[in-house]
Amino acid sequence: MGKPEHFPSETAKPAISKAELVRRLSSVLPEASLLHEEEDLRPFECDGLTAYRKIPLVVALPENERQVQAVLEVCHRGRVPVVFRGAGTGLSGGALPYEHGVLLGLSKLKNILDIDPLARIARVQPGVRNAAISEAASVHGLYYAPDPSSQIACSIGGNVAENSGGVHCLKYGLTVHNIMKVRFITIDGELLEIGGEGFDAPGYDLLALVTGSEGLLGVVTEITVKLLPSPVKAQVVLAAFDDIGKAADAVANIIGAGIVPAGLEMMDKKATGAVEQFIGAGYPLDAEATLLCESDGTEEEVADEISRMTDVLNTAGATEVRISRNEAERLKLWAGRKSAFPAVGRIQPDYFCLDGTIPRKQLSNVLKRIEEMETTFNLQCANVFHAGDGNLHPLVMFDASDDDQLHRAEKYGAAILELCVEVGGTITGEHGVGIEKINQMCVQFQTRELNTFHAIKFVFDEHGLLNPGKAVPTLQRCAEFGAMHVHVGEEKFPDLPRF
Repeated sequence: MGKPEHFPSETAKPAISKAELVRRLSSVLPEASLLHEEEDLRPFECDGLTAYRKIPLVVALPENERQVQAVLEVCHRGRVPVVFRGAGTGLSGGALPYEHGVLLGLSKLKNILDIDPLARIARVQPGVRNAAISEAASVHGLYYAPDPSSQIACSIGGNVAENSGGVHCLKYGLTVHNIMKVRFITIDGELLEIGGEGFDAPGYDLLALVTGSEGLLGVVTEITVKLLPSPVKAQVVLAAFDDIGKAADAVANIIGAGIVPAGLEMMDKKATGAVEQFIGAGYPLDAEATLLCESDGTEEEVADEISRMTDVLNTAGATEVRISRNEAERLKLWAGRKSAFPAVGRIQPDYFCLDGTIPRKQLSNVLKRIEEMETTFNLQCANVFHAGDGNLHPLVMFDASDDDQLHRAEKYGAAILELCVEVGGTITGEHGVGIEKINQMCVQFQTRELNTFHAIKFVFDEHGLLNPGKAVPTLQRCAEFGAMHVHVGEEKFPDLPRF
């Protein structure tokens, strides 16, 4: 896991002074949209990864797309680094400011521009809340499928930057599967439209390249999203297990039976205990693991799928199987799952919310090894995650006021992420790399792959001004990390653009 002091020294300070930068930005932004006094800057010093903080040089809060262009043009001419930020709910430090640069906030671009119920699409600005899209589309019997736990607060622009998912991503996919087009501004102010409103777009799939690029390639100013018909019915099954391995095997068995639930989530005993204190969702406190399995569709489809899932869960050794009887019960069970992160925050001073993805067949093995690591690092870890697609969210609990606990939490988190790679998975499923996982990028990828990432970055941003020090490590950093780490090979690092 990365610390702010490891930010790349290769990124030079701006070619202009702060006073000159403020003067130039003042010519393209309203007075209320430009912040440069420390007391005004401090609220922007971190995102959801609060262990690491930096105060930006300036905060720009444009009110429209043209102002975004103008800010980027000013920064490009003055060689000023830019970090852009949505709602600040990210969990990997992707919106952590660069202390010698501009923090570009997109929260004022918050309009739903158009909803086309016949084409089942909506055009929205990046500051629109995820949940607000479904709220606006509901009058047409439509909704937007990706639903991160932070959906009442997180913005769709941030979802695109991180390729977010949510509890229903198993059936309906991640952000990349649910958007059709973006308007996108490069660091030099060029406005591009990527994708289209048809089922396919000509040329290379640049939409997939931009989605999940974590602010390294440009700034998204408009998104066209897909809308789906609201299901006639949705019903959820709660299944309790006396062994976490049995629950993990049940997940694999459900998928193996050819069932693709709308949602398939797991929480361990620590997580359900925290949730019950916080929201009282009705979870069994004596269970070592609890599954939530949702079916949606027509009445007949739901009845058939619920019956089949119930059979699989009972065969797998569930000690309790409970089916929601109405919409209120269903929503209450999901409210518990979506409240897991703040619930753990009430019982511990701090926690790292990690994000790694593994093959489903490795769930039992990985969960047991994460539990064994509690003794190694002398810290507790609660597990709550998207079991259906193997996307883990271990919550490593610690006290940030104790430097040793923070250090051990970082080590614990790094060990979990590297375990994900070891078993054939990846270090992130939806939270992004940011600064949190940048060292583990050196474990996940070889030199040639990192070289390719930098080459793509160079095409869009040759001076390395966008989100410096995030997501893709320099080869020098990997060499330094590899000197202390067995997973990095001995291959020599060729010359390439440095960021």
